Amino acid sequence: MPRRQSNSTTTVPTIRSIRRYLTRTVLLILLATSAVSLLVAYVLFRAEVKQVHDDELRMVSAVVTGVVDSGTSRQQLGKVAHQLMPLNSSSASLAQYIEEELLPRHKHNMPLSPAARYRESALAVGFWSNDGKIGIFSPVWEGSPAFEKPRREGFTDLTHNNKSWRVYSHYDHDSQLWIAVGIRGSVQEALSRNTVLINWLLDAIAVIIAGLFVFGIIQRAMQPIDELSTQLSRRDDQDLTPVNGEIPEELHELKSSINDFMARLDNALQRERRFTGDAAHELRTPLAALKIHLDNIRSGDRESASHSLEKVNQGIDRLQRVIAQLLTLARVDSQPVQQLTRINLYTVAAQMAGEMLPLAERHQHELSVTGLDRLDIYADPTEVGVLLRNLIDNALRYTCSGSTVEVHLAYDDQQRPTVAVLDNGEGIDPQLIDKVTERFRRGASPRDSGSGLGLSIVEALLKRQHAELSLKNRPEGGLEARVTWLTTKPQ
Repeated sequence: MPRRQSNSTTTVPTIRSIRRYLTRTVLLILLATSAVSLLVAYVLFRAEVKQVHDDELRMVSAVVTGVVDSGTSRQQLGKVAHQLMPLNSSSASLAQYIEEELLPRHKHNMPLSPAARYRESALAVGFWSNDGKIGIFSPVWEGSPAFEKPRREGFTDLTHNNKSWRVYSHYDHDSQLWIAVGIRGSVQEALSRNTVLINWLLDAIAVIIAGLFVFGIIQRAMQPIDELSTQLSRRDDQDLTPVNGEIPEELHELKSSINDFMARLDNALQRERRFTGDAAHELRTPLAALKIHLDNIRSGDRESASHSLEKVNQGIDRLQRVIAQLLTLARVDSQPVQQLTRINLYTVAAQMAGEMLPLAERHQHELSVTGLDRLDIYADPTEVGVLLRNLIDNALRYTCSGSTVEVHLAYDDQQRPTVAVLDNGEGIDPQLIDKVTERFRRGASPRDSGSGLGLSIVEALLKRQHAELSLKNRPEGGLEARVTWLTTKPQ
């Protein structure tokens, strides 16, 4: 069974507003960066707070160990343990008790800092004898179950009565007591959270200020686009002149693209106006002549009516040729250049000669294709056919009856492929030979009046086929119209 192919395609989201997109994106980047920095700061600060508290536990343990010895009574140990309670106006702190009662006896002078005094409310201390029979604790470690006796020295994370503690334990050989000093884990978390909250508020203020600056910078950066848009919106529909003014380097390509588009649009409008003008110019005279001949047929005798009818028939033929050539010229002007392919010029020339043979026989001309029977070029076969048809048609119509028209294929001195349409007519006035490619320009009075568009069509096609046309009068009489392809390689 054949596999069904999916018709779904990946679509790229459209940016509806560059200003909003840039503002939103930059702010999101700032917020994301701030959030990541806060997270990293929280992790690092939490580790730093833990280290600071560990150092403080060592310090408190050293202070307590320094004032306790084998002569310290249980009552004094209990006072030390019970002084670590929440601070209030009626309770003395551990620092105050040590300074006033224990330190003087030992003649020490180790006053604690105000910060240490404040954090005593989160501290607890315990004393155990070596055999574990004596246990004196701070009030928060009392109760059931009792706080466990330390099993080793160093730091330990414990949970007592559903509360986490960071405990530093130490065995004092002088007093033969295990001494443990702990701090609530919630204090560390609260301190970290409070610090991060302050940083978050500062970052939020910084992001808001940065956002205002970013918005102002984006507004300033978008100003050239706004000015360009305003300049274009103020133009009328006939103003297709290039966009001028100083713009940033990043907009040069946009400006160039707009100017190129306006130039192409101006060319298209000019082609349309030119086609309208050409049609009006060329159709006005034959239509007027047809009207006169029809009036003669209606009011004249049989002989004059027969003559007028012949003129009407000729006028209709001429109108058909004019309309066909006008449409061809308009199509050539408007269509983009097609991909050039390798073709045998002899094949196209022979085909066009065959199609024009009835016209040659009607005027008693001899039409032939001579020269090489294989001449390869890179061109569009349809346009080459139109080009040769117009050259052959021009030669047949602008020569007297019984003349010879030859289509000759050869290489020139530079080995470039050429095709020449040769006739033995009257040629072209040397003063007009450079102007006959202009629209509605006729070189001589033909037997069948032409439209003056044939060589204009050829000239338009030559630019698309990378070829050139040369016209010259032959020494033996007649005209030579030679087309030379400038390159034999695909463009």
